[in-house]
Amino acid sequence: MTFGLLLAAAVAGAAYVLSPGPAFLALLGIGAGQGRRAGALFLTGHLVGDTLWAFLSLLAIIGAQTIGSFVFDALGLACGAYLIWLGARAIAVRRDDVGGTTTDVRRPLARGLVFGLSNPKAYPVSVAMFTAVLGEYADSLGWRAFGPLLMAALVGFVCADGLLIAVIGARAVRQAYRRHALLVTRISGVLFVGFGLHAIASALPGLLRG
Repeated sequence: MTFGLLLAAAVAGAAYVLSPGPAFLALLGIGAGQGRRAGALFLTGHLVGDTLWAFLSLLAIIGAQTIGSFVFDALGLACGAYLIWLGARAIAVRRDDVGGTTTDVRRPLARGLVFGLSNPKAYPVSVAMFTAVLGEYADSLGWRAFGPLLMAALVGFVCADGLLIAVIGARAVRQAYRRHALLVTRISGVLFVGFGLHAIASALPGLLRG
């Protein structure tokens, strides 16, 4: 277990939270409509789902690695392709398909909890994100690393959530979101494509050697 591996897990967790998707856009809408406190409650509930999907993702990734590097590399290739597909869809999104509006909810904590646990895209995106970032540390991914990696991912989640809470209530952020929701979505698409290409680049050498 190295500091670099733990840092990579934390970065993956933070990137998973910060990469705009349905939850990110919902948070911006809630923050724009109800302010920082409601956004913080939403993120607190959503953290439960983030932790669950990270738990399952690390189980899948470490399980694949212990079965054999070929399985892990194949998983990395598939996850990289999936991230690129998601990124391409985000880059090509039309203005009519993007939010940019305010959202009022009565119970933001419960909304965040339900949102975090029920998002059908959360697990594959989580697997893809962690695979993309942890791919270069494949030789260190064993069951002994599972607990520390999950805790590092949780640190990444909390740091990213803290950053979001700090900015969502600001008037400038609300106004910028309303004006530039399309640009935010497309930038997120570029980030997803970048992570996908990194995952494929990490997986291909092992597959070609096999």
